[in-house]
Amino acid sequence: MDAKEMEEQLVRKLTEGEMKEEDREESARKRLMAKTEIRIQATTDPVVEETRKYREMAEELDGRYDRYTHLLEAKGPDSSKDQS
Repeated sequence: MDAKEMEEQLVRKLTEGEMKEEDREESARKRLMAKTEIRIQATTDPVVEETRKYREMAEELDGRYDRYTHLLEAKGPDSSKDQS
């Protein structure tokens, strides 16, 4: 097989059949770097804030969450930050 025949065969293989089109978003997602984890350090504890709002509307039947809030108050103002 000479170079001209090889080139013609290559052209036939590349042009015959339907082109496979990938979803643009899917192909972009595949090109992304490895999965990473983003952490944001909060200045307030969202659980505490949400519980305070609920307590404005209703009364808690038992005091199980009170132990947590008292623990936070004893540690100080920066205690709601993630310590891990």
